[in-house]
Amino acid sequence: MIKILTLYWQGIKRKNMENMKTWSRKNGSTVVLTLLFIIILVNKDAKAWLMRQVASTGILNSSISESKETQNVSAKVSYAGFMLKNEEGKIIDTPALQNKVVFINFWASWCPPCRAEFPSVQKLYDQYKNNPDMVFLTVNLDDNVNLGKSYLKEKGFTVPFLTPAGNIPDVLYSGSLPTTVVLDRKGEIRLHHKGLADYSKDSFYKQIDELLNQKP
Repeated sequence: MIKILTLYWQGIKRKNMENMKTWSRKNGSTVVLTLLFIIILVNKDAKAWLMRQVASTGILNSSISESKETQNVSAKVSYAGFMLKNEEGKIIDTPALQNKVVFINFWASWCPPCRAEFPSVQKLYDQYKNNPDMVFLTVNLDDNVNLGKSYLKEKGFTVPFLTPAGNIPDVLYSGSLPTTVVLDRKGEIRLHHKGLADYSKDSFYKQIDELLNQKP
């Protein structure tokens, strides 16, 4: 009796396997898409890659010129209340940023949209890092700063690694990651963007150049 039951269940298993193989052959694309979806759900880099493809279409581009109409550009940042420290723990002299164009990016290594836009932030940094009138404040908000440092090292990013040394003014950051802010030479907010964007477009470089050409 036991032998009969064993053979019966083995027959069912073989039949199920055959049915599964037949279904897989007929629905190969569905299987592949399902596997890709699962990978994207569990892998941060895969999520970042997908988001980066979307950003590259231009749908998520952020524009300084448009922000003049949609953002509160009259808001002025008080550097005295904004303290950051570099990788060595040295406090950044933020009041010295006056009369500079300042690009601020708040990010964390666990944040897929941050990972997705970071290559464009690096390209922007490479474009302007030698300009004495342009300052980059890439502020890491990982609970464990070593995670942020490891991420930059692993990916070969060379942007400044900065962390808060006090409270961040609400006018700059209200809790959404990533958040990007561009300040003009007068310290006024010209762009305040929450979420993923592509900062490596020529159109964005042109807008940065316009800010750099303005008199303090």
